[in-house]
Amino acid sequence: MKMIVGLGNPGKQYEKTRHNVGFMAIDRLSEKYGISVSKKECQALTGKGMIDGQQVLLVKPQTFMNNSGQAVGELIHYYDTIDDFIIIHDDMDIPLGKIRFKQKGSAGGHNGLKSIIAHLNSQEFDRLKIGIGHNDHNNVIGHVLSGFNKDEAPVFQEVLAHVDEWCTYWLANGITASMNQFN
Repeated sequence: MKMIVGLGNPGKQYEKTRHNVGFMAIDRLSEKYGISVSKKECQALTGKGMIDGQQVLLVKPQTFMNNSGQAVGELIHYYDTIDDFIIIHDDMDIPLGKIRFKQKGSAGGHNGLKSIIAHLNSQEFDRLKIGIGHNDHNNVIGHVLSGFNKDEAPVFQEVLAHVDEWCTYWLANGITASMNQFN
């Protein structure tokens, strides 16, 4: 089984914020493939199902972004059948409308990734980074917790429309092929 984890913050006030693009990606996959992400386990909402012949576990950690590693670590230990996983998250260093697959590496200042790295004691996991752009100010928290403005929203919706394509490609071909195809 493969696991696809979207990072975000639980709660209505965070639903449409830049920091929640991972949750939005999981919602897109859930809707497209009819996988209900509603089971509460290991500090996360999960849903099992099939995507293009592959058994997957869709995950939305409920620990808030900065503690995402708690849920991810628990799920990896709980499910001994997970043979591969990918983390979908926002990235301020990538322009809005762009994505990047990455195989391993540091957290790059992303607190959700820092938590996952700490709980897994490893930087070696696949990532799908969704660009949210960078504001011209130094208010990082304000930026990631803001929504997309009227000019940005259609660009982001176009990105979201391709999440299933990127994830199915990763499921079928792995991270190296995904990097070569989409980066």
